[in-house]
Amino acid sequence: MSTAEQLLVPEVRPMVEADLDSVMEIECVSFSTPWSRGSFRNLLGRDDATLWVAAIDGSVVGYAVVWYVLREAELGNLAVAPGWRRRGLGRRLLDWAVEQARERGTERIYLEVRVSNRSAQELYARRGFVPVGLRRRYYRSPVEDARVMCRALTPEE
Repeated sequence: MSTAEQLLVPEVRPMVEADLDSVMEIECVSFSTPWSRGSFRNLLGRDDATLWVAAIDGSVVGYAVVWYVLREAELGNLAVAPGWRRRGLGRRLLDWAVEQARERGTERIYLEVRVSNRSAQELYARRGFVPVGLRRRYYRSPVEDARVMCRALTPEE
């Protein structure tokens, strides 16, 4: 990877409906049971959810979705386009989502991740998430357990 590639800093901004074609392309290559366009569209504009995209030179290269209930949040979805993986974009999106949750007064943020997805679990652990449970047979295609992870958020972090 060149120095120029390492220094790329994405613009992180709210997702808009015009982003959905790019988001769906990333979603479909990232997950065996992708969310539908309608799922993303239904979350857009809801007060209890935030959807963010990471863009480089105007092109969407990743996204994150978080929803909120009282003082808790769940990272419902996070993905980076295959050609942009392993360049720190997932970490940047995750850090952005956590900071936005903190600013909303969230005390804890949860997520589920396939037990076989070691690289994602390692990323989450490096960013302060700890395993707190297991959801049996949570995923389909293939059927697999989900590791539930949580990070406590404090205002002074």
